[in-house]
Amino acid sequence: MANNKTVLSIQSHVVHGYVGNSCAVFPLQLHGHEVDTINSVQFSNHTAYKYFKGQVLGSQELDDLLTGLRSNRLLKYSYILTGYVASASFLERLCSLVKEVREHNPSVKYVCDPVMGDNGAMYVPEELLPIYRDKLIPLADIITPNQYEAELLSGMKITSVDDAKMVLKSFHDKGVKHVVLTSLSLPQYDNELVLLASEKGGDVVGLQVPMMAARFTGTGDLFTSLYLAWSEHGVKVACERTLSSMQAVLRRTLDNATKMADGGELSAGHLELQLIQSREEIEHPPSLESVGITRL
Repeated sequence: MANNKTVLSIQSHVVHGYVGNSCAVFPLQLHGHEVDTINSVQFSNHTAYKYFKGQVLGSQELDDLLTGLRSNRLLKYSYILTGYVASASFLERLCSLVKEVREHNPSVKYVCDPVMGDNGAMYVPEELLPIYRDKLIPLADIITPNQYEAELLSGMKITSVDDAKMVLKSFHDKGVKHVVLTSLSLPQYDNELVLLASEKGGDVVGLQVPMMAARFTGTGDLFTSLYLAWSEHGVKVACERTLSSMQAVLRRTLDNATKMADGGELSAGHLELQLIQSREEIEHPPSLESVGITRL
């Protein structure tokens, strides 16, 4: 692990489909990253399906894996990526892990997707919020919260671009270098989602994209992995290329789902992300215009 493109990705895993590590590893590998994975949960499929079964990894199981890596001097990564975690003790343990890896490599970048909920509802235990807010976010170099998560973490409501800019600043004040608010639904932008992002001390980047008539799963995991892959190029390039690839993947997914449904209701199975089929667009993002993205 001597190169500078090694990633320790800690998030969920599903046997079937694309969320968490099952969604993030392939894009990172396409961009030349070596990816080691720890699965915070292991489920049969993601939770948008009617049924799912599986296990949640606890802090003791995490410690067992880390002991093995540590004993072989393998905790030498250039990036740590964290996503969905269901256990407070597991999340607490990630704080010391980030610090430990930084002892081996002070330049390691910690990318935190603070997965807690969406659309006004939390889907993790409430005790995870203060751990993210007070411990993990100040350790992070890059964060990618959605609107609901950004509001929870900042304690601020986002109803306008100016509100969002204040939230960006509040995270920079905590030490975060790159802040990306990934999917803002603002009254001023009908049927559009807005992305706002900034690098500490830099300008705010704004992009808007038409909403699609479907509820996808795994989009945040895909976004964060792609942003990590492009992050060394700066916020503007990373946001534009990430969102461009995202839109191409989602368009293909929706087109394929519509064909599969054949006039019926779109199911979770129909809407599994078309990652493999979108390899070209993941490696080589199309132009913003071709996928309907405009700059603010």
